[in-house]
Amino acid sequence: MANKAILVTGCAGFIGSNFVPYFLEKYSNYHVINLDLLTYAGDLANLQEVESNKNYTFVQGDICDRQLVQSLFDTHNIQGVIHFAAESHVDNSIKNPGVFIETNVNGTFTLLDVAYKTWMQKPFTYKDNYQGCRFHHISTDEVYGTLNETDLFTEKTPYAPNSPYSASKASSDMIVRSYQETYGLNTVITNCSNNYGPKQHDEKLIPTIIRKALAGEDIPIYGDGKNIRDWLYVLDHCKGIDLVYHTGEEANVYNIGGRNERTNLQIVDTICTILDKKVPTAKSYKELITFVEDRAGHDRRYAIDATKLENSLGWKADENFDTGIIKTIDWYLTKYKVA
Repeated sequence: MANKAILVTGCAGFIGSNFVPYFLEKYSNYHVINLDLLTYAGDLANLQEVESNKNYTFVQGDICDRQLVQSLFDTHNIQGVIHFAAESHVDNSIKNPGVFIETNVNGTFTLLDVAYKTWMQKPFTYKDNYQGCRFHHISTDEVYGTLNETDLFTEKTPYAPNSPYSASKASSDMIVRSYQETYGLNTVITNCSNNYGPKQHDEKLIPTIIRKALAGEDIPIYGDGKNIRDWLYVLDHCKGIDLVYHTGEEANVYNIGGRNERTNLQIVDTICTILDKKVPTAKSYKELITFVEDRAGHDRRYAIDATKLENSLGWKADENFDTGIIKTIDWYLTKYKVA
């Protein structure tokens, strides 16, 4: 039987480059087509372990390029989409929001519209050869805005995005929903909390802390450092995506969270404590912590309630923050040639 082709966008980025090796190892009957523009956040070195896999094809290109997307659907007979590709750095969205609207909103629309026109005869009627084809959209908990000190985001939390990034992701979620409701396109959406782990871009919080500490440079922490995030180990996220793509109920949203709430101060303290043991220097790395001006519109707290995913699909995070952060630090020590 010919392998089923799945278009997976943005796989040279952090989460996608963890997902593809996991997915290809688990499923020998899929051919993954990776469409990635290779912006600054994408790095093909992240995918070295699958380069020679016969079930993997890399295509450099833009999800907004309708002609290219259509040709991939036609050439490879695409039977499913898992859509990671997105501009995602909040600071960049504050400086240059236009790129975020273009990629996250228009790019998602292009993928949806090509999928609909390729797979379906008319609204709510799939073509014979495309029954069961699904569009899985990867989103973020940032679409829900900020939280008080006690509540958790659920799938029913109203959207209240506060940055151009989260607004662009909220918009793309709504377009996915509209293709489900108007045309009957089989869609699922997952909203995840902050991911961490191997292959994350150097600019993000945890790699920045590790990199700056090892270089003996000031470790910058926004504001008072008391912003809270729910941290999810990237491989646990990948396993959740796999579950939802294969067994999630059509037209549903599933929140994927690690139940690991930490302030930025707790994160930097934990990492410095571990580095003090693994790579000791004359002084503690904690002496490098410095506070910088807070980010504009910085949400105070995010935390996800993953009960729906746990109860209905049996997902459970394998890592807690204490185990996941050691694996992460070890990976970066190797990357930065310290280990």
